[in-house]
Order: sequence, then structure tokens, then C-alpha cells
Amino acid sequence: MNIITLDTIYYLLGIIVAFVAIRVAFDRQHPNRFGSSLFWALFSITFLFGNMIPSFYIGCIVLVMVILASLNKVTKSNEKEAPTEERVKHAEKLRNKIFMPAILIPIFTIIGTLTLGKLKFGNVFLVDPEKVTLIALALGALLAFVAAMGITKAKITAPVQEGSRLLQAVGWAVILPQMLAALGGIFAKSGVGQVVSDLVGQVLPTEYPFVAVMAYCLGMMLFTVVMGNAFAAFAVITGGIGLPLIVQMHGGNPAIMAALGMFAGYCGTLITPMAANFNIVPAMLLELKDKNAVIKAQAPIAITIFVINMFIMYGLVYRF
Repeated sequence: MNIITLDTIYYLLGIIVAFVAIRVAFDRQHPNRFGSSLFWALFSITFLFGNMIPSFYIGCIVLVMVILASLNKVTKSNEKEAPTEERVKHAEKLRNKIFMPAILIPIFTIIGTLTLGKLKFGNVFLVDPEKVTLIALALGALLAFVAAMGITKAKITAPVQEGSRLLQAVGWAVILPQMLAALGGIFAKSGVGQVVSDLVGQVLPTEYPFVAVMAYCLGMMLFTVVMGNAFAAFAVITGGIGLPLIVQMHGGNPAIMAALGMFAGYCGTLITPMAANFNIVPAMLLELKDKNAVIKAQAPIAITIFVINMFIMYGLVYRF
């Protein structure tokens, strides 16, 4: 038995999103308040009642959310932000203290991952040991929230207002990671990985170890570019290329292959507009004129890291 589980975090997320839905519903100045509030309400339901609702109905909820997004009914409020001068003045007053909450999240996540899973009272664990990293990340975010409130001396209503504003700015793209990861699982179940494996075997001389590594890394990067999510690509490319070629044919280390393979996928994330939550949303939040400015800045670094990562995998995966 566990006191804090992943469901506990989901309930908290559901409550936060529900607040957004309520704020949008009562915002008379919102250009699409009914469509947007319905979107956020449905999203909150998936967190609050996802483990109780049959998967078919969750799928129906997702389809309604997709329809709302495709009809451009999920937009942000016309609510005015604080003037730039006021924000700059406040930031100058706080100076480097403003970064402390953000730094707390990774620090607590690491410490929590190493310690929280071992804490228990009798036979009851404080947190679920199998999900300790994700729970530690969520608790780290809560700790950062408390620290931010203390540092900024903000009103208690500020988190709801600013959290709502930011989520609305991100918009429908907030559901992309979950949907793309699920799509990767569907592809893997439907046998796409085997099709990819057969095609690669016909085109490339995979009997050479380096070619197998190159095919796997390129597959991870390119499939991530198409899918917009490395997790979605991982299920397909690892099942179709990584395991049969690198591990089974050439005896490579699956742990090293998987870790560096995900890194290759992340290089694809840096150069695709499909990863909207990483590359398009930041441009929107920063109000950049070129919506692809983030991708253009990241592309040279992504390609360089990809090439280096590929050779690192070749040097390690068959050696250990």
C-alpha cells in the first residue's frame, strides 16, 4: 500500500485544469469561451476519472477535444497581462532569486528518486516505489510553487490566474505528448515495426554493425520528426530495427541502445514543428515574429549532437 501514488498527482492535475475550465466559462471577454471551457473540462475529466471511465469513452472524449481544436474553438483569453515595465521592474527587484524555484524542481526530483521510494511506515510506503521518479518530479513542482509564492509575495489568486493564462496560451498542444505516445503504442501493436524492419533489411546492408546503428539512429530521428514525439517513435523503431538488428543480430547491449536511441529521437524533436509543445508554443509565448525561429536556432546543434551520439552508440553498444 502507498500513501502517494501517481493517481494522486493526476487528481491534482485534474483540479488545476478544472480551475482553468471554470475561469474560461465565466470569462465573458473570451472569444471562444464555450468551446474552450468544454475542452479544458474534458481534459480535466481524463485526469480526475481516467481510471474509472472505460477506455472507449476516454477515446470519445479525446475525439471531441480534437474536433474542438480542429474547429479553432480552443483559443486563449483576451485577458490583459501585467505591463512589461511592471514585470521588468519586479524581475530586477528579485534578481537571481527568480530562478530558485525552477532549480528546486530537478534537485528535489533527483533526491526524491533516490530516497522517497525507501520511506515507509510499517508496511505502507510513503510513495509508490515503482513510480517514484514521476512522483518526485510532481512533488518538486509543488515545492517550487511554495518557494515561488514566498519569494514573489504574490497574492494567493496569482497561481490560478497565471496558470490559466499559460495553459490557454499553450492551448490544444498540451495534449500532444499523451496522444503521440499512445499513437506509438498503437503503431507497435499493429505491426508497423515489422514493416519498418523488412524495409530497412531490403535497402541497407544491416549485416554490418555500424549500418545497424546508423539505421536505428536515423529511424529514431526521422520518425520523431514525423510523429513529433520520441516516445512514439521509440516503440516502433526499437521494435522494428533496434532489437532485431542491434541486439539479436549483432549482440548489442539493449540498455545502451535504448538510452542513446532516445537521445537520437530527441534530436529529431528539436527540428520538427510537429513537436508543437517544444518548438511552436515557446515561439508563441515569447511572441516571436517567426514561428519557426526556435527550430532554426536549434537545428545546427541538433544535427551536430545527432552525429556525435550515433558514433558514441557504435563505440559503446557492442563493447559492454
